[in-house]
Amino acid sequence: MRLTKATDVALRIAMRLAVLDEDSAPTTREVADAVAVPYSHAAKVVTRLRHLGVVEARRGRGGGLALTPAGHTASLGWLVRELEGVGDVVGCEDELPCPLRSACRLRTALRQAQEAFYAALDPQTIDDLVTAPTGPILLGLSPRPT
Repeated sequence: MRLTKATDVALRIAMRLAVLDEDSAPTTREVADAVAVPYSHAAKVVTRLRHLGVVEARRGRGGGLALTPAGHTASLGWLVRELEGVGDVVGCEDELPCPLRSACRLRTALRQAQEAFYAALDPQTIDDLVTAPTGPILLGLSPRPT
C-alpha cells in the first residue's frame, strides 16, 4: 500500500507543528519551506487538517499555524484513514470492471491487509512520532534556500 502525496505532506506538517513551542506559530509558507513541499500543496493540506480539527490556523498579525490538543493525541490510524479516504486498494469497479469481481477473493484479502495496515497505526499519535531522535531533527529544519 502506498500513501498519497497529500497524506505524506499532512503527516510531515503535523509532525513539524508538534515540536514547536506554543508561542511559535509559523505561517503555511514557513512550514512548507521547512518540510520541503510546495506552498500550494501545503495550503491544501492545512485546509484539510483544519477541517479535521488537527490544526488551528489564525489569520492576521500574530497569526499562524498550531497543532491542536486533538492533533497531538489523535490516532495516527484515524488520521491516515481520514486523509486517504475509504476505498478499495484495487479498482475492481473501475470504468472497465474486473470480470472476476463477483467471485474474487483478492479484493477481500486486500481489504483485510489495508485494515491491518491502519490497525498497526491506530495506537500511534503524532506526539509519538516526534520523540527523539525525530523531534530534534524537526526542530533543526530550516527553510529551503531560494
